[in-house]
Amino acid sequence: MTNWINAARLRTLPLSLSGIITGSFIARWRLDKEGQTWDWTVFALAVLVTLLYQILSNFANDYGDGIKGTDQKRSHHAEERAVASGKITAGQMKNAVILLSVLSLAATVALLYQAFFRHGFMNEFYIFIGLGVLCILAAIGYTVGKKPYGYLGLGDIMVFIFFGLVSVGGSYFLFVREIHWDILLPAAAIGMMSTAVLNMNNMRDIENDRDSGKKTLALRLGFRNAMIYQMVLLQLPMILILIFLLINKLHEAGNYYAFIVMILLFPLAAIRRRMLQTKNPEELDSFLKQIGMMTFMMSLMLAIGLNYF
Repeated sequence: MTNWINAARLRTLPLSLSGIITGSFIARWRLDKEGQTWDWTVFALAVLVTLLYQILSNFANDYGDGIKGTDQKRSHHAEERAVASGKITAGQMKNAVILLSVLSLAATVALLYQAFFRHGFMNEFYIFIGLGVLCILAAIGYTVGKKPYGYLGLGDIMVFIFFGLVSVGGSYFLFVREIHWDILLPAAAIGMMSTAVLNMNNMRDIENDRDSGKKTLALRLGFRNAMIYQMVLLQLPMILILIFLLINKLHEAGNYYAFIVMILLFPLAAIRRRMLQTKNPEELDSFLKQIGMMTFMMSLMLAIGLNYF
């Protein structure tokens, strides 16, 4: 059981929840303003679906990199993978991926039944079923298959789309059942922070990926340019969040507590400064958890500032 828990990579789960928390609680804030109700059951099911997607993705990545030999060359500073180390066989992991895919789809159907079907929103129900299938395929396709997109340098855009636009925008739509353009601002912010985690991971493994033929965007850019890209990914999100708060005139409404999220400017600046001082890619591993937790804190502080003051 310990090997399976390690393969699930629990430290990645807060990052995956950030988009759901952001979209769901912005929806709650907006519904409260309009005197409408917010469904805790939908939120709980959305959290379950997201966790299943993330664990599915982690299992699929472990399996895909393991059978391709990528993880055998991984730096000793990096997190050990189950298939590459032999703690879980490739066949067992493949079966786990299939099982998680089925469970993910079942949970998705339950979520969409609660959010749409039982209220008569049939078109939305079927559209989101298709979106759920795409999420499952994206979770698997990063390293699995003949042409996994993670090996083609497309991982960054896919993470931005699914961890940002789909996660935040989709969870918002589950409650409000319409899209307001301003939700794209926090969605892009969470997407950039999530992409920053992936880029940092790829920067750490840049030499290993070069040897393995895994042509990530970080490898294509080179270490120095990937670091510049990383600075942009970590700088823009707070600006987008600030724009979201200002265009919704929260300061004019007297809700200054919503701006509490801006305190993250200081730890993020410190993280960026330490990153710029790093010369050895292997030393970047410690920043992965820090960026993930900053993303999670961003979602929590925005949710609390909007709804509970």
